[in-house]
Amino acid sequence: MTMMAPRETTLPDETVIALAEAALADIARVRETVGTVIFGQESVVEQTLVSILAGGHALLVGVPGLAKTKLVETLGIALGLDARRIQFTPDLMPSDIVGSEVMDQDETGRRSFRFVRGPVFAQLLMADEINRASPRTQSALLQSMQEYHVTVAGERHDLPAPFHVLATQNPLEQEGTYPLPEAQLDRFLMQVDVSYPDLAAERRILMETTGSSEAHATSAIDAPRLREIQALVRRMPVPTTVVDAILALVRSARPGSGHKEADTHISWGPGPRASQALMTCVRARALYEGRLAPSIDDVRALAEPILQHRMALSFAARAEGVSVRDVIAALRRDIG
Repeated sequence: MTMMAPRETTLPDETVIALAEAALADIARVRETVGTVIFGQESVVEQTLVSILAGGHALLVGVPGLAKTKLVETLGIALGLDARRIQFTPDLMPSDIVGSEVMDQDETGRRSFRFVRGPVFAQLLMADEINRASPRTQSALLQSMQEYHVTVAGERHDLPAPFHVLATQNPLEQEGTYPLPEAQLDRFLMQVDVSYPDLAAERRILMETTGSSEAHATSAIDAPRLREIQALVRRMPVPTTVVDAILALVRSARPGSGHKEADTHISWGPGPRASQALMTCVRARALYEGRLAPSIDDVRALAEPILQHRMALSFAARAEGVSVRDVIAALRRDIG
């Protein structure tokens, strides 16, 4: 069951404009420092930053060697966040992520348990190659990604704020990978597909990363400032036409909705959490691009990264060679 978030109040236009202009300057500095280290991949950087500005988590999917890990490291530095990295492997255990209790003994011989925090207690957690760990270990992140705390031995331990998970994933066709549970996929605000760089970007990579020196990111903002921008995003007004487009898109992606593509090719579709994700991300994308309110174009642009990991193809669709992206493209054409 999806819990309703507290309703955010909208701010007067002049206040929004002043706050947005200040936020735009900070976002521009973040983009600039990221651009000194990550070449090309503008859409990947945009979608990942939008997911963070919207207060969520992102799953970066691509073959090894496309600088997914480098991007996450760079964002941690640029945003001024306390970042930690976990290398997911088949023998990784849940306690290696959330922590565990150890027994201490004082001078009198009295024994007691003490909780030793795991690497999940960070503002930015890089879950590197998350699908190389077993489903049991992957599920250790479920509570932290949704509820922003972990429970160990019946005790609640709150995570730092802000808390973001940026996970990298290799294609499932590769050896030694496990599919992520559907419940965990739904925790990710976006699935960001990382493709090969174009010729110009790859040429720049060769010239600037194989010499005697290499560019390094610098901090552009800090964690409190990021939280202020995230709060501003949630207070940006959303036109009724955009809200209607979000509802029409998400509801049409469910089988039985009456849309031919979904009814024919989709086994199960996105729930209300997808609508919530779109509602927040269209605001963040508008601010990222220097606009004070989102448009239907933002809904179209974010449809694929927000919906593709929340849908499953039917057996008939897989047999016909239809992909989830094909279905989303057809749904996207019909909104607005």
